[in-house]
Amino acid sequence: MKVILENETHDHEEHAGASGGAPHQDGHHEHGHEEGHEHGLELIEVLRVVFVALAAAAVWFHLWEPFPKVSVIGLAATLIGGYPIFKEAFENIVERRMTMELSMTIALVSALAIGEVFTALVITAFVLAAEILEGLTVGRGRRAIQDMLDFLPQTASVLRDGQIIEVPTMTIVPGEIVVIRPGSRIPVDGQVVSGHSFVEQAAITGEPMPSEKATGSEVYAGTINQAGSLQVRAERLGKETTFGKIIEAVEKAEQSRAPIQKTADRLAGYLVYFALGAAVLTFLITHNIRSTISVIIVAGACGIAAGTPLAILGAIGRAARQGSIIKGGIYLEALGRLDTVFLDKTGTITFGEPTVAQVQPEQDISERMLLQAAASAEHGSEHPLGRAIVRYAEEKKIPIAESSDFRYEVGRGIVAQVQGERIAVGNRAHLLSLGVDVQAQIPPFAGTSVLVAGGHRYYGVISVEDQVRPGAALAVKALEAMKTRVILLTGDTQSAAEAVADQMGIIHFHADLLPEQKAVEVAAHTKQGRIVAMLGDGINDALALIEATVGVAMGSGTDVARESADVVLIGNDLEKFVETVRIARRCRAIIFQNFYGTLIVDTIGISLAAAGLLNPLLAAFIHVTSELAFILNSTRLLSSKENEAISGPLVASPAVLSPTRK
Repeated sequence: MKVILENETHDHEEHAGASGGAPHQDGHHEHGHEEGHEHGLELIEVLRVVFVALAAAAVWFHLWEPFPKVSVIGLAATLIGGYPIFKEAFENIVERRMTMELSMTIALVSALAIGEVFTALVITAFVLAAEILEGLTVGRGRRAIQDMLDFLPQTASVLRDGQIIEVPTMTIVPGEIVVIRPGSRIPVDGQVVSGHSFVEQAAITGEPMPSEKATGSEVYAGTINQAGSLQVRAERLGKETTFGKIIEAVEKAEQSRAPIQKTADRLAGYLVYFALGAAVLTFLITHNIRSTISVIIVAGACGIAAGTPLAILGAIGRAARQGSIIKGGIYLEALGRLDTVFLDKTGTITFGEPTVAQVQPEQDISERMLLQAAASAEHGSEHPLGRAIVRYAEEKKIPIAESSDFRYEVGRGIVAQVQGERIAVGNRAHLLSLGVDVQAQIPPFAGTSVLVAGGHRYYGVISVEDQVRPGAALAVKALEAMKTRVILLTGDTQSAAEAVADQMGIIHFHADLLPEQKAVEVAAHTKQGRIVAMLGDGINDALALIEATVGVAMGSGTDVARESADVVLIGNDLEKFVETVRIARRCRAIIFQNFYGTLIVDTIGISLAAAGLLNPLLAAFIHVTSELAFILNSTRLLSSKENEAISGPLVASPAVLSPTRK
């Protein structure tokens, strides 16, 4: 009873079209033929079970027995009804693979050989019924993700020849004007050319509040127009949309094979060998063919073989619906064993938009003079601290002079010429390297201390702080409650890092780090055998993300396609990461429940069968019910409410591409 979750080769363009909300000509999404039991309930499968069951009843009541030693009905029904089992077993022999189908075929042939025709029919009916139930269960897991392919509208209103007409989404071409009515879902990525509205786009950007849209604003496919009408010039459609790229990311993840899945396949094979070996030993000791057949029948491994990928499927889908795109089963498994988390400060646990908190000039230097010098020098800077100082000076109505010869030194600060004078802005080491005599004691500000000097004279210090995100401290507390060590990494000063660490409840932190030093710190822990996650913005922290076991980028869903991280959190909510870790751990727990449960049931069942305490019928019942129990256990990550209400940021469907670390 093997349920195959891996698809055969699909046309990737076919999925891409579906992901863009474009139906095929017949109006239905086309997913290609899938091997195994991923389809729904088929009539022929039900009729086959009914046929075998009726044949079993006929044999039981001896309705037609023309030959005393051979049951024609029983033999014919077993061969016809059990055809799928025998076919699978033959393919396994050709491929030299040991599976449950092969062991069940051996049991059925043995039962027929000793005249246990009724037993063979009942076993066949059990196996076929179990195949149907397993197929429906796995199909539910598939549909939990695939149904979201219909997330985008299939039709759209387009302005053509001065008239608004309804057309299939697939027929829209870039450059056309799409009319978005209030309450409707946006089918394309594009730019607003007319209208004013508010758009709920948490599914793409992670923003909790609706975003105001007017002429010139960008809109994304999959978001919801709430108020007024919009006219949008289509720029990207189908798989090229941000929504399509999110689909593609999860498609790749959903088909990747985690190491634990390979372990499950090997364990399933070992169980079959163990059952056959136990059967041979039973026959050699007892010479009881019924006990021998029972030993073969009672052993089951489908709860492991099918339950493991189903649990992984459910976990990846559930995490994606909650805003966490896991790019492969290998990363899901690593998150389930996570023991260390590195957090970048700026943009991860803080908003990444620092503001000036305090200004402390030196004697004979006014606050206005200090701010004017710093803002003038930083006017051409793109650094967040520099922009914060410029913004603060503008709010204070302080005139900002033009600067020249601007020079930026990574991790130190800037130097610029302002009205013929050299202005330096940065840390103490930067000013000292320029010959500035910094004798003053810098107060231990909670934020980052930015020192300012004119020529060789020290002007004073500006404290710039970044506000901690709501819920970040609770997220850190939750991670530590899961026995996960949390370490803060930042390029800020020791005092600024300590202030944020105290606010977050983080014990371990490292300050004054350059990007490459963050990577070294992360690599040192991975080399010690720790399972490490690094959370950053995915750009400045790219080196550290690569060195981690799992690199986690926090940011907009629009960055999914170009992120080098293994996990992308849509939005900047650290609690999403905590929930992702919980899902990964729950998935791992379910898989191991199936592992140990199968081993216990098979060991007890084989022992009882070998002792003659289980007949073949009871052995078949135990086999089927235990495997279905373990497969159903794997579906616990597939919440029915989540399947019905598609409100999350993700869509997915199977694909054969496996993710690779960039």
